[in-house]
Amino acid sequence: MSKKITDLEPKALWENFFQLTQIPRPSGHESAVQDFVFNYGKQLGLETTKDEAGNIIIRKPATPGMENRKGVILQGHLDMVPQKNSDKVHDFTTEPIEAFIDGDWVTANGTTLGADNGIGVSAAMAVLASKDMVHGPVEALFTATEETGMDGAEGLKAGLLQGEILLNTDSEDEGELYVGCAGGEDAIVRFIYDEADVPAGSVAFKLSVTGLKGGHSGMDIILQRGNANKVFFRLLNEAVKAAGAKLASVDGGSLRNAIPREAFGVLVVESAKAAGLKKVIESEFATIKKELSATEPDMLLALTETTLPSKVIDSQTQDKLTKAVMACPNGVIRMSDSMPGLVETSSNMASIKSDTTGKTIDIVFLMRSSVDSAKADLGKRIEAVFSLAGAKVKLTGAYPGWQPNMQSPILKTMQKVYQEKYGKVPEIKAIHAGLECGILGGTYPQWDMISFGPTIRFPHSPDEKVNIASIQKFWDFMVETLKNIPEK
Repeated sequence: MSKKITDLEPKALWENFFQLTQIPRPSGHESAVQDFVFNYGKQLGLETTKDEAGNIIIRKPATPGMENRKGVILQGHLDMVPQKNSDKVHDFTTEPIEAFIDGDWVTANGTTLGADNGIGVSAAMAVLASKDMVHGPVEALFTATEETGMDGAEGLKAGLLQGEILLNTDSEDEGELYVGCAGGEDAIVRFIYDEADVPAGSVAFKLSVTGLKGGHSGMDIILQRGNANKVFFRLLNEAVKAAGAKLASVDGGSLRNAIPREAFGVLVVESAKAAGLKKVIESEFATIKKELSATEPDMLLALTETTLPSKVIDSQTQDKLTKAVMACPNGVIRMSDSMPGLVETSSNMASIKSDTTGKTIDIVFLMRSSVDSAKADLGKRIEAVFSLAGAKVKLTGAYPGWQPNMQSPILKTMQKVYQEKYGKVPEIKAIHAGLECGILGGTYPQWDMISFGPTIRFPHSPDEKVNIASIQKFWDFMVETLKNIPEK
């Protein structure tokens, strides 16, 4: 196998993807990739527009003889999740992704790869450029800022798209067709604390919890991986009991839709209790690691002496914060009754960060559910826990789920195409992650929608990788599907 990504097949798709890896495109920093895709459409001589929300729309006419087919919208998002290992120096806003071939996979050097959703975007671009594909009218919809709030989908206006069928390219298992997804909502929690003096004769330690797998808070939540924030505060809780530890700062997790892999904080104790602090933290960590031995075998603890801070968080706020974090629901809350094996409702305690300038501690959750009332109830539970602890809680950014339509005409078409091409029936699934289909379907309720994609593992983490063989199957399936779109 070639060692160059651009030599892989299908060549046009991989060449597009390589170009995307060279353009920094974390959520909120998408102007360069928007310009790249916009100019791509213009250079092909196709009708290309950019709407007020930053979405790029490119139209390609039907090939001769296919004008009577229903119009298809190929949809993917332009942004990517910026996650890196703690020892990796990388600026996602200025530096390209270092993608490389690793056996049967393409992955990146210490960072997220951006296959989510760069592969889907690259496939749509290849369709637009193809001179030998057979297809009806095609529109490519490249949405903005999906990963941090689905802003592009939310901002898409009715009447801009003409097609009747939406093919979303943002799911992550080849051979599966997705017909539904969870909705989501954020919970933003804020504690305001007072500074307290550091007792005389104290020493400070940096407590680090690292090496967890993290991952996509929708796709991977079912894997029961550890949450670095939960682990950190469990250790802190024991450190307070045994050694009177005081918290000076905390920094755990980063992105709302990524399971936190690392958490750091500075603890202060009396010098005479330093040995006791180390003993209790190591003992509790050993217990936690045993509990998570199957899912987090590489979890690491470090407790190292550090510079004594000038102040610590007041004891009352620290106590309320610790108890609320310990008590708050996190992870899988309920499995689906209607679709065995599917998570219905979950919570991801994504980040906990203190700010000495504003004397604040902010906690961010992303809640997901395919049942709107269950999602609302979970939000009320989180609000109740932290309100009792004296924090301010804001529930925001709610977006709807996508309800399955098992009578969907495009579903039946794609099932038939896949079976004829590969000799087996594709699996029909719903996904616990939030796809843009829910929001887009609210604006364009007439659309018949399916989500499909290649096999991607560990999205939203530095271990993200995409299976090379699955890309060819994904592409061939897309080509054959476009050839078999129903007539109007």
